[in-house]
Amino acid sequence: MALPMNSFTTDKVEKSDNAYRIMVVDDSAVIRGLLTRILESDPKVSVVESVANGEIAVKRLNNRDIDVIVLDIEMPVMDGLTALPKLLEVQPSVQIIMASTLTRKNAEISLRAMRLGAADYIPKPTSSGALTKASDFKYELVEKVKALGQVARAGKKAPQPAEGGAPQRAKVKAAPVQSTLYPNKEIGLRKDVIHKPDLLAIGSSTGGPQALFDVLGSLGVISQPVVITQHMPATFTALLAEHIARVADMPSKEGEEGEVLKGGHIYLAPGGYHMVFEKQGTNTVIRLNQDAPENFCRPAVDPMLRSLSKIYGSRLLVLILTGMGSDGLRGSEVVTAAGGSVIAQDEQTSVVWGMPGAVATAGLCSAVLPIKQMASNVRQLVLRSAA
Repeated sequence: MALPMNSFTTDKVEKSDNAYRIMVVDDSAVIRGLLTRILESDPKVSVVESVANGEIAVKRLNNRDIDVIVLDIEMPVMDGLTALPKLLEVQPSVQIIMASTLTRKNAEISLRAMRLGAADYIPKPTSSGALTKASDFKYELVEKVKALGQVARAGKKAPQPAEGGAPQRAKVKAAPVQSTLYPNKEIGLRKDVIHKPDLLAIGSSTGGPQALFDVLGSLGVISQPVVITQHMPATFTALLAEHIARVADMPSKEGEEGEVLKGGHIYLAPGGYHMVFEKQGTNTVIRLNQDAPENFCRPAVDPMLRSLSKIYGSRLLVLILTGMGSDGLRGSEVVTAAGGSVIAQDEQTSVVWGMPGAVATAGLCSAVLPIKQMASNVRQLVLRSAA
């Protein structure tokens, strides 16, 4: 996701007593140094390990308690994709951000890595000089590390299973629930009638690709169009659409300017563009624009939802899946005011419960569901008789 410009100092920063512990893994000593300086600029972040390849990272992780690993893809001895499962085996609670230059090959590897357990990705600028000047990259890296550091700490507090079992996240009570990320708010579910939708809209960010595969891979064929905004750069969104097409029973592609929506098709907002919609006669048409980022993102969920609400009103169903920040909150307010319905992913199954947590704790949701229950619930809604 794109984030605002921010100034970073190279002065020594006094660290919080509870700073998140970070490992940087990159074969370039120059890049490791730059990443370390960026991360160390925040008092809540401390780089405690900086290593040149995946093999060293696995060895060091055996002796270190680490919250987040920033892991390069292309390295000698052991590359990032090979190291990923080994690192997670050593410390299942560690959160891993894949870092690579933005090429189609690296984007493909990053998507594979997220299916294998990486929490997120970040595209590195193409050179050390560009990285030094890239304020958006610096801010995005620090914010992702802090968000995932919080996730890692929560995972370490989760109940551990008997020997040989897989570690589990801490359990969350059924709604209404006191949120650990919003301790002063409770989830209150709306009791409005959920109408049979004419369109399904989905918003997601951190952890979103796997969540999208889970939902769309289990949804089957529906007669309604499906539109998605996932916070990703351009190369990633094209590949994500291809990956969705492989797991879903419906065609999937990036949306194109002027394209007419078809039922039973999936359209993904292309990186760098907001995807909005307008009515032309009986058709709904895609409009792409490069208006200012919203919630520091382009594409953003909010403009998509605002435009859809004008067209579909109470016949719009929205899913807000895992992601940092609160994109989708303002759009969901517009959706529910027009009679549409919102379902959020629950905290337990979200990589980061920012976006779904924001709509859930604002009282905008008709349901807050584990990711594995999303498809069956949506299918019941889209296949039933009109309500």
